Amino acid sequence: MAKTRMALELGMGTSLRKGDYTRAAVRAVQDALWRNSVSFAEAFGFEKSDMLIDVEIGVQKPDKVDRDEVKAVLPYGTGTVKVVAGGLDVPKPDGEGETILANAAVIISFDMERKAEGA
Repeated sequence: MAKTRMALELGMGTSLRKGDYTRAAVRAVQDALWRNSVSFAEAFGFEKSDMLIDVEIGVQKPDKVDRDEVKAVLPYGTGTVKVVAGGLDVPKPDGEGETILANAAVIISFDMERKAEGA
């Protein structure tokens, strides 16, 4: 496979009250995707379903993120989700919990070799 990176989108998401790492991660991916309109699939003769989407999420407690829930945010294409240590936990002033910040990198690629074979 000649997987060729075409775009990198970055996003940040939070869970302000509930301390929910998955919710913060989902919001980070939505932030990266929802403010952009990636239309180059058609420009290269691909369908949107041909997108290979790699998501990397950074949070302080990676094991608390439901990868399947994050992956479900992707509107099309084939996706993978990797969660690593990162992000930020900000303690609340009353000492009861924390605000969770997640960072997302969404990388969109295509299999250019497959396209060349089909051309």
